[in-house]
Amino acid sequence: MFKKFKLILFLYLLTNLTNISLSDKNFFDKGLKLFKNKKYEDAQFMFERSIVFNPKDSNSYLYLAKIYNIKEDKEKEEKNLETTLLIEPNNEEALLMSMKIALEKSNYSKVKDLSKTFVKVCNKLCDENNDILENLKNIEPKDNES
Repeated sequence: MFKKFKLILFLYLLTNLTNISLSDKNFFDKGLKLFKNKKYEDAQFMFERSIVFNPKDSNSYLYLAKIYNIKEDKEKEEKNLETTLLIEPNNEEALLMSMKIALEKSNYSKVKDLSKTFVKVCNKLCDENNDILENLKNIEPKDNES
């Protein structure tokens, strides 16, 4: 009798944990669909729910950063990018977005550091790095200028 109870309890827990795991994926997928349809408030809510069920979902943080970029909330954008990179240090898109922010802030050393990592991991967005480095050359103060 006790073995049967343990088996039923195990199956119940297994089923519920699987449902929770699937629900965080569903929240992200719903958020992504809403984001693509430019329903940013609803998408933000879904990405935040996804994070509640899976705090290590780097893609939800990345898309929250994109939403905050659209909303022009640089502080929250940066915070979500930092979290994305903390979870997934080689996230190409988060690195690129962080480089652009650092460039806007004239934080040239950070741009260079991020670029070194970006070059090692870039897959789809490699040309973007060259554009940023070219911009950096044009605006970075020269050592011999006073």
